[in-house]
Amino acid sequence: MRLLLVGLLAAGLWSCNTSEKTRVENLPAATGKPGDMILILDSVQWKGELGHELRKIFKTEVPGLPREEPLFDLIYVYPRKGYTLLTQIRNLVFVFTLDQTTSGSKIMKENFTDETLDRIRTDTSFWLVTARDEYSRGQEVMYLFSDTQENLIKKLQQNGNRIQDYFNTIEKKRILNALEKSTTTKGITEALRKEFDFEIKLPFGFKVADKQNDFVWLRLMDNRVDKNIFISWKPYESEYQLLPDSLILWRDEIAHKYLFDDPENPESYVKTETSVPFKPLKATQVNFNNKFAMELRWLWKTNNNSMGGPFISYGLVDNEQQRLYYIEGFCYSPGKDQRETIRELEAILWTFKSGVSKNNP
Repeated sequence: MRLLLVGLLAAGLWSCNTSEKTRVENLPAATGKPGDMILILDSVQWKGELGHELRKIFKTEVPGLPREEPLFDLIYVYPRKGYTLLTQIRNLVFVFTLDQTTSGSKIMKENFTDETLDRIRTDTSFWLVTARDEYSRGQEVMYLFSDTQENLIKKLQQNGNRIQDYFNTIEKKRILNALEKSTTTKGITEALRKEFDFEIKLPFGFKVADKQNDFVWLRLMDNRVDKNIFISWKPYESEYQLLPDSLILWRDEIAHKYLFDDPENPESYVKTETSVPFKPLKATQVNFNNKFAMELRWLWKTNNNSMGGPFISYGLVDNEQQRLYYIEGFCYSPGKDQRETIRELEAILWTFKSGVSKNNP
């Protein structure tokens, strides 16, 4: 392989090129599980300060989970000449700096054109490039580079969140693409649109568990995980309703009224788990499909301690409807990793749209 990184900057033009489309169609499908990440870097740098900074970015703890789970499952690979099966992984990151003379660094440099290397030496703003479908179909590749290790470390420290957000968004888009192709739950989506003037797209297996005048509970239960989505709404009165404390208070009111482990046992209602040490609420302001929203990540449990797990939610306002919405995804899968389940529920929540009946008469 001979990587023309300057050319990658114009990758958008390739989509119009028939030969490029043919190339992508003939590639093998990307492999690996959601969250898998291959990092190709010289071993000396991997063991040193640069590797430490990369691990801080990709292995940072996911907030709002009951136990520690990294943002990505990071797999280190020493640079090799030629093509390997490992480069088919869905997320691939190449890292190198020009000031290294080790054998691994030399192999990395051989894969770049002289023009690209010259630009890296002279242009300090040129340190990150991304590409799609490079070695496999559906793959995302990121190149991180600089003239010196010190300068690259500075860039990583300044832009770690940007790199995390890039791959988080990619994983979410993969889930959304699969949802777009799913037709098995269209009936639920259409029924919600007609009855409540909002819609949400769901994977196969979700069913309506409960439905009230101000509440809908959607659920998928199997032998591995219990996945839940619920949507509630009320009149919008002031921006204070979007404060984290106000949303949590409303959440607990909803859950106490409608969500139970055992409907026959009134003490099994769901509530927010606030007593776990070192697991604080994470609240973030986000742009939710062009609406201001507050994202919450935290833990839940039943009042009788029979169940518990993580949740992700959004509080948002539809100004035309003058409605305040609270939408949440939560899961129950004791003893199992829950990062990818929450990531899937997050993607499902992002398909939520309100005020849709006027567009679908």
